[in-house]
Amino acid sequence: MAPVSIRRILISESVDPCCKQILQDNGIQVTEKQTMTKDELIGEIKDFDGLVVRSATKVTAEIIDAAVNLKIIGRAGTGVDNVDVDAATKRGIIVMNTPSGNTISAAELTCALLISLSRHVPQATMSMKAGKWDRKKFMGAELYGKILGIVGLGRIGKEVAARMQSFGMKTIGYDPITPPEISATWGVEQMSLEELWPKCDYITVHTPLMPSTTGLLNDSSFAQCKRGVKVVNCARGGIIDEPALLRALESGQCGGAGLDVFVEEPPKDWALVNHPNVISCPHLGASTKEAQARCGRDIALQIVDMLQGKALVGAVNAQVLASTFSADSHKWIQLGEALGLVLRSCSASKQPYSQVQITTIGERLKSCGGLLGSAVMVGLLKDSARNRPNLVNVLSLAQEAGITVTTDNISDSGDQALAQSICVVEISANGTSCKAIGSVHGEAPVLLELNGCPFRQPVPLSGNLLLFRAPASPQNLPNIAGVVAAAGVGAEWFSASAASSGDQWYCVGMSAPLGDLGSVKRLVKEATQLHV
Repeated sequence: MAPVSIRRILISESVDPCCKQILQDNGIQVTEKQTMTKDELIGEIKDFDGLVVRSATKVTAEIIDAAVNLKIIGRAGTGVDNVDVDAATKRGIIVMNTPSGNTISAAELTCALLISLSRHVPQATMSMKAGKWDRKKFMGAELYGKILGIVGLGRIGKEVAARMQSFGMKTIGYDPITPPEISATWGVEQMSLEELWPKCDYITVHTPLMPSTTGLLNDSSFAQCKRGVKVVNCARGGIIDEPALLRALESGQCGGAGLDVFVEEPPKDWALVNHPNVISCPHLGASTKEAQARCGRDIALQIVDMLQGKALVGAVNAQVLASTFSADSHKWIQLGEALGLVLRSCSASKQPYSQVQITTIGERLKSCGGLLGSAVMVGLLKDSARNRPNLVNVLSLAQEAGITVTTDNISDSGDQALAQSICVVEISANGTSCKAIGSVHGEAPVLLELNGCPFRQPVPLSGNLLLFRAPASPQNLPNIAGVVAAAGVGAEWFSASAASSGDQWYCVGMSAPLGDLGSVKRLVKEATQLHV
């Protein structure tokens, strides 16, 4: 990945001061402007390379479209549902969160709500403040021996399990990603949701909000639960269907709810909040001094580490970038993009592309197919897409353009000539195909073969290149050199195909691009130039 340049960052919410300090200490100019309206943010965002938010700022597609220089959106917290990740991805903007910053705080609040639900602590407190002594009204229940269902066994779910096990609760759970053998080591038995609902005395949810988790607890799932089950949501509003929860509370099917999050924040309909068996908080899961300091520090350090090429942590839409921080990944990225540029230049008359096949050869490149595939597409789509292609957005742009991208690896070619690490790219366009083969020699990407024509000397993929196809002839070099010289351009090197007959591809390295290819095209069958 080419180094991301971030010089100016806007912090649009109250983030711990350590965030600003860390960024400034690393040469980044930071502006803090809180409580901006959407229109104010749209007016400001065009001047910044980065944006740091918490949960209140809604980074919509409209805002992202106005952010012409934006390269990163940093969420000082876990959830990114206040960011239009798809819109950011299409614009090539990295969306980054702090996956572990508020883990402990959110887990502790979950446990506090579970305990408060079991003993009616908030209701008893309000009764006391009203001058009452209602001991019998607030009869509670022990947590000891009860079954807690944890839906979502990530960082927070794991921490909740550990804490509630200390109360003697049996913990069961569901998670489509965490392997059951892993959660078993935490003392959590996994099962399907259909098996889980009827067993639980208490249920707590710790999943992201997405189509598959919206309304996870609804009329149907409440009907499957024990009568009087108590539920907690400190994750995201909408995971529990709010009208269904209210119906379950009113019927007694649900015995109580602890809610820190809501579909609308603040809620417009206060029916749930006002229900006597509901304990509610104004989204306090991450509202501890420790969590805010941790999230502010984490997002700043993650941005700095990315800029310095050390690591990529918390990028939710740019998994391909994780492999760009290895010692030699940059030269292979350069090769992929250069091969894409070569094929784009040589197939200009045959566009649009319909299929791109990237084959890596050699054990060294076994895990690089995705990275090289994205790099190739950056070169192929350069200057041809409305959104500037980069490693973050290029596969989305290819999909929009109807291009199928496939990758493959041949770890053992069985051919000594191909024992080195090699990248083969073949594109199909309007029923014809073009193929380029390249590698990295030392630190430099090189072109080894173009459309079946291997070069005698590897072609350095850098600078100004003139590629042309012509019948094999010793006159090609002096003829083309004469045209280049007449244009006042220096020919720095020349590489011919290895074959001595038939149409062959040739390459000339030049000190500057030619203003007009007409004189060259009159001498050859096909000619193109590019700058790598």
